[in-house]
Amino acid sequence: MSAGFELRTFCYIDVLQPQTTGFLQTVASGYQPLEGQACLYVEVSPGMSINQVTDICLKSTSVQPGFMIVERSYGMLEVHDFDQGQVRMAGQSILDYFGLTEAERLQPVLLTHEIITGIEGHQAMLINRMRHGDLICEKDTLYIMECHPAGYAAIACNEAEKAANISVLEMSAMGAYGRLYLGGDEANIAEAAEAVKAVLASIKGRDNKAVST
Repeated sequence: MSAGFELRTFCYIDVLQPQTTGFLQTVASGYQPLEGQACLYVEVSPGMSINQVTDICLKSTSVQPGFMIVERSYGMLEVHDFDQGQVRMAGQSILDYFGLTEAERLQPVLLTHEIITGIEGHQAMLINRMRHGDLICEKDTLYIMECHPAGYAAIACNEAEKAANISVLEMSAMGAYGRLYLGGDEANIAEAAEAVKAVLASIKGRDNKAVST
């Protein structure tokens, strides 16, 4: 690992699903992704290092940046393209520049993983007020997830949508922890929850000291 540089999140999403894409289009400050594109999420520390990461991606490939976020501790970048090879080349260019391998990313930890059935109307109202995605209705089933590092919430959202007929309510892939809110019927939410667990468990990396609950 390069001195002073930490690779936290590093993950490819092969095919962006419709609702995940729509959600990203709602919150992206750069070039909005399109359904079916591949994308790469990279989170690094210190936060200012993401400027160098972005420079490497854009000079070496044809990918488009959806957002670049610089926080006090961490920096996050999302890039996308219809050509999966370009997206993977962007990732490899970052690893080569910093002398890293994909295995030196942090392994995700699932911190919160809850299903609430038959959601009450006032709670649905509160969620609908804060979400950027779809709506949840009274008596629907709610799924909430929190993971560490934050960036892995994006691939969790995309894989949940692949696996089940659900509504993407809210997804946050930046900051200290990633969060995901999904709505739907009980059976589909159960399938989506299993997909989230499976994809996060499949991502290997450095030991993550975050305490699982």
